[in-house]
Amino acid sequence: MSEAATTPEASDERVKEMSAFRKALIRPELGGIVGTFAVFTFFLLFAFDSGMFAAQGVLNWSIVSAQFMIIAVGACLLMIAGEFDLSVGSMIGFAGMMIAIMGVTLGWPIWISIILTFAICLAIGALNGFIVIRTGLPSFIVTLAFLFILRGFTIYLPQTIENKTIIGGIRDAAEGDWLAPVFGGKVGGGFFQWLGDNDLIATFERGNRAGEAVIDGIPMLIVWAIILVVFGHVLLTKTRFGNWIYAAGGDAESARNSGVPVNRVKILMFMFTAFCATVFATCQVMEFGSAGADRGLLKEFEAIIAVVIGGALLTGGYGSVIGAALGALIFGVVQQGLFFAGVESSLFRVFLGVILLGAVILNTYIRRMITGER
Repeated sequence: MSEAATTPEASDERVKEMSAFRKALIRPELGGIVGTFAVFTFFLLFAFDSGMFAAQGVLNWSIVSAQFMIIAVGACLLMIAGEFDLSVGSMIGFAGMMIAIMGVTLGWPIWISIILTFAICLAIGALNGFIVIRTGLPSFIVTLAFLFILRGFTIYLPQTIENKTIIGGIRDAAEGDWLAPVFGGKVGGGFFQWLGDNDLIATFERGNRAGEAVIDGIPMLIVWAIILVVFGHVLLTKTRFGNWIYAAGGDAESARNSGVPVNRVKILMFMFTAFCATVFATCQVMEFGSAGADRGLLKEFEAIIAVVIGGALLTGGYGSVIGAALGALIFGVVQQGLFFAGVESSLFRVFLGVILLGAVILNTYIRRMITGER
């Protein structure tokens, strides 16, 4: 038997060698990695002495990044599955208002209010997915309708019940509650105080907090962001369900023929997106102690932009949770960095538009490399 016959790969014209550079170029995280490096380099050069990279400054942009990160994880998995959810921002406002109405207006225990809110929002996410699957309508249209429905209820309910669109008193209602600290508490306070005592981070010099570390712990918002990013990455890259997500977004019909439960996958991804939005909303109301009808405005677009920056294709079937997390990190650093650098904050929207356009162009080029399209 000849050597060629024993190694068919060597002569099979269907097998195409790919250079290491080309393999790296088509990784979905590439745009997020390059963008993160560029953003940090820029602000290290122009805002290093502004306090942006001091302990309190790092905490500030980490909190903002975590906000984007939480909703970006859900949006990423759903987009890879081939669908969009434009109701995320309205879901954030709606979920926060439900907690406030049940916990403050009705006087129910906060833990019951939180659990019921999660149940309601997950049901709405499932309904979104069910309508998309059953009707065949684009998820863009279905979730756009729910964007208005949820925002309308978020405004109508507090106006009808309380004659106002902001409900406060959540922090008082959550006093002593066992579940509230899971979303509104902080961890690692003792560690940061040790750092302050050893002059590793700054401490307050005057007032009733003299001697205390400027950071009294890591907010649960950041903890939730890390948990969701790790969960989403492991789910997507280490499990059979992750392969189903890619298959459902890549070619749904072929996936069905291969035994993939496409409908179930997509509905579950709509529910997970609603879950992430509700986590964000719960952390937000616990932090501010109030719920407002305008909360979450435009967050759905910011989540999608973070995912696109992270390398996900708008056509589905391709993307990375790590990339989406890097996209969210870029958002948080830039939003806070403009403030530290003394730049007009309204330019943040300009940045979003420019980076979205650049990311879409880059992702289109990558898709053509993968598929061989011209």
